[in-house]
Amino acid sequence: MDPKPHPNHQLYLQVLKRMTPAARLTKAMELSATVKELLRAGLRRRFPNASEAEIHRLFLEQLAKCHNRNY
Repeated sequence: MDPKPHPNHQLYLQVLKRMTPAARLTKAMELSATVKELLRAGLRRRFPNASEAEIHRLFLEQLAKCHNRNY
């Protein structure tokens, strides 16, 4: 049982199906960039005294944990 309802999920799927492959790829890249910005912001909030170099190192460590090693 899904604990959270998703009333617009079918509409979302319909919108995705109407998009061109290039538009879907563009949207995926935009979402990826947004997630990376959120990760950096979260790291800055979690480690407020860290330098930009330290934040960058932590950012790269987190990205490495998320990387799909099957490719």
